[in-house]
This record gives sequence, C-alpha cells and structure tokens, in this order.
Amino acid sequence: MPTLQFSPMTAEEFALFWPTFQAIVAAQETYAIAPNITYDDAFSLWCKTPLKSLVVKDEQGQLLGSYYLKANAAGPGSHVCNCGYMVTPQARGKGVARAMCEHSQEEALLHGFKAMQFNAVVASNHIAVALWQRLGFEIVGTVPNAYQHASLGYVDTHVMYKALIKH
Repeated sequence: MPTLQFSPMTAEEFALFWPTFQAIVAAQETYAIAPNITYDDAFSLWCKTPLKSLVVKDEQGQLLGSYYLKANAAGPGSHVCNCGYMVTPQARGKGVARAMCEHSQEEALLHGFKAMQFNAVVASNHIAVALWQRLGFEIVGTVPNAYQHASLGYVDTHVMYKALIKH
C-alpha cells in the first residue's frame, strides 16, 4: 500500500468529501444518520462535534477517506472513545479503512483514551464487522433489529469494543 497521509480535515476538504458522505448516508446500509442531512449539519456532525476529524490522502494528495475521534460518553465514561470511518468509492477495498482504524487507535492513545467502542456496527456490514474483529475488536453486545437497512429491512447492530490499554 502506498504511503498514506493523515491530517486534520479542513472545511475545504469536507466540501470534497461531502459527495462520499452524502452517498454513504443516503444508501442507508451502514450509518444511522438521516439520509437527507444538510451539508451544514453533516459538517457539524463530522468536523465540529468530535475531538478530531481527520482526512487521509495518498501520495498525490487524492482524498481517500476520513474519520472522526471523540469521547463515547462524558464524565466517568470519557476514557472510552468512539470513531466513525468513511472511505471514498475509488479507495474501497484497498486497506484505507484498516489504515484509518489503526491510525485512530494511535491518536486515541495520544489523547489519553483507554478503550475504543463502536456503538452500532450494522450486522449486515460483514466486511466492516470482520475487519474490526481482525483488528482486535470484540462484539460485546447485539441489539436486535436496531437498524432499518434500505434493502434488508430491520437488521441487528453490534456494539464492538477494544481495550487500548491493558489493566
């Protein structure tokens, strides 16, 4: 895999990323985000609310994807982080999601997080579930029929967890 470059996402980069974000959300297969979300609300959700929002580019500066990093809960639960990842259509299947997840774990440790939790991995998203498991995440719970998939109807979601620091 070529060298990937990670950097904080700018407003200009979000504008380039917007078609990917919009297509993923509109597909209603992986993210529990309203398919008609506005640009401003999406920018706020992805870039303003999280602790960090990063973009990944290839050696030529081509945007390949983005992820955010934030605390999963407040106060006594703030030592566990949460991330969301999106890959552009042309970069899918090339290891970008894996690279983003690995990078996000390093970033999480730098920010003092002790663990990472994904709250609602859509069970029918077999590629993501398998990737997260290969990267050490465990399914710690399943919520029946928690996601209304565009073509499959109601499907389960998984809560997936990985300790970043062993106690």
